[in-house]
Amino acid sequence: MGVHIRRICATAGLVVFLVVSLGCPAGFAAESMRVMLLHSFGLDFKPWSEYAKSIRTELKQQSPWPLDIVEHSLITARFSNENPEAPFVEYLRAQYTEHPLDLIVSIGAPAAAFVQRHRPRLFATTPMVFTAVDQRRVQYSSLTANDAVVALRINYLSAFENILQVLPDTKDVIVVVGTSPIEKFWKEAIGKEVEPLANRIKLSWTDELSFEALLKQASALPPHTAIFWELMIVDAAGVVHEGDVPLTRLHAVATAPIFSYDESFFGNAIVGGPLLLAADTGRQTAAAAIRILNGEKPGEIRPPPVQFASPVFDWREMQRWGISENSLPPGSEIRFRNPTAWQQYRGYILAVIAAILIQSALIFWLLYEQGRRQRAEILARNTMSELTDVNRMATVGQLSASIAHEVRQPLAGIVAYAQAALRWLEKPNVEEVRESLNGIVSEGFRASEIITNLRAMFKHDVQEKTLVDINKLVSSVLALVVIDLQKHEIELQTQLDDRIPQVTGNQVQLQQVILNLVMNAIESMSSMETRVLRIKTELSRSNTVHVSIEDTGTGIKPSDVARVFKPMFTTKARGMGMGLSICQSIIENHAGRIWVSPGANGGSIFQFELPTTTSKIKQPELV
Repeated sequence: MGVHIRRICATAGLVVFLVVSLGCPAGFAAESMRVMLLHSFGLDFKPWSEYAKSIRTELKQQSPWPLDIVEHSLITARFSNENPEAPFVEYLRAQYTEHPLDLIVSIGAPAAAFVQRHRPRLFATTPMVFTAVDQRRVQYSSLTANDAVVALRINYLSAFENILQVLPDTKDVIVVVGTSPIEKFWKEAIGKEVEPLANRIKLSWTDELSFEALLKQASALPPHTAIFWELMIVDAAGVVHEGDVPLTRLHAVATAPIFSYDESFFGNAIVGGPLLLAADTGRQTAAAAIRILNGEKPGEIRPPPVQFASPVFDWREMQRWGISENSLPPGSEIRFRNPTAWQQYRGYILAVIAAILIQSALIFWLLYEQGRRQRAEILARNTMSELTDVNRMATVGQLSASIAHEVRQPLAGIVAYAQAALRWLEKPNVEEVRESLNGIVSEGFRASEIITNLRAMFKHDVQEKTLVDINKLVSSVLALVVIDLQKHEIELQTQLDDRIPQVTGNQVQLQQVILNLVMNAIESMSSMETRVLRIKTELSRSNTVHVSIEDTGTGIKPSDVARVFKPMFTTKARGMGMGLSICQSIIENHAGRIWVSPGANGGSIFQFELPTTTSKIKQPELV
């Protein structure tokens, strides 16, 4: 059963393949369409070589089928004798009898005339497209139903009027033509068509000159002369010229501007004007060819003749001959204009200028900022020094009572011990007298120490750093504020770690920091019912000495935490706003950090850390 199904499927597939193959359009045929391009003079004779190139390109783009394009060229068109055509006819008959062509495209009038002469013998049924041929050269009476024409319309009068428009002073025009039959035809045609301009210009012809003689004449032309390039296929000496060589040589020596009507010569020699474009002819020729290959009757295909396009001029030739843009016809296009440096590199120039301006602005800004920073640093140093003195003097009022009390106590003790000693002298008791005198000495040393610390605090040269015992420093400060603590009924709680090492610093400055923080804490608790001052010292994990001063006062608003150490900021009614700023400056000058955080039961906790001799402190962070 499975074998029968497979056979049925195979048979059905074969039927489908045959149906599809037979029904496919020509575009899917195995064989290519055979198209012959027949040149009039040779494969490299301008302008027909440019027309052929354009036709090949357009055929390949427009054709839905594969094309086999072959090219042949006549040589008989260069001469008047047609007898040499016979061998070429035999060659073509032998070549295409068994493999007939699908289409012939003749390029130029000689090729078209050749096909018409030999059509019965060679191409009786082969359709043909005549192209790149002026209407005046087409033998319309000899056309058959198998012929289509894509003709040109060369408007010589317009071409010569273009010369007079761009160069109004022109008096003489040298028309370059050779001696081949087609060149003789055009000499006569040009003379007749330009006859209305006979009162303005004089025409001269080159058909009696060899090309070398033409070059010599062109190198010494008088002023107000122009050259019109028609054709130079065969010169008077019988020399054949093809490609760009003759026009290029003429352009190199000519002392007058060269004009022509065909785009093939534009771009390296002629000034320009209204031109016939090879692309227009190639496009129309390929369109007609595809229609014929698709089955349309050639005789019914009648495209309009290809005429001059909008004027185009070569800017380089205009500069060479002093032709002003104002003299060009309206709608003219100028090509090959050398852009100015601004036009060519405008983006780069703007980028460089912008970069220079930005760089200059950055340099001036950096110099300005550097100068401003230097001035600010100098001002800051001077201000800090002054503020330190101001802060010390402002603190004198607060410290005076404590210092007076402290000094008064040893003085009172000295007086008491002296009075006791006097009483014991009335009733001699040596031991009691000795004890009183020892007390006088002790109290004297205590008073001297207080006076020494006071003098050191207010000296201007307190920059020397020594080893400082933080615990002793805290104790000395508490001794100074003991009266304030008692006056405000503040409970003092201390937790001083005896294991903390000494730090390197200025004892007076660090004492000022602790004193300022303690006095701030005392003032913040003046209106509170619960008044507790907790001071704690310890060795932190980072091997630094950590000091915290906690109070149960009014605390600091969260919005003020970031500003509390800034100069001139204060929460006191009569505060100067410099105390905490100076404290921060002193701590940072000791490579430490200081910050504030809210207390667990209200109030604030001011903390600072100082490095030991084996530790490093990170940058401070406000909490």
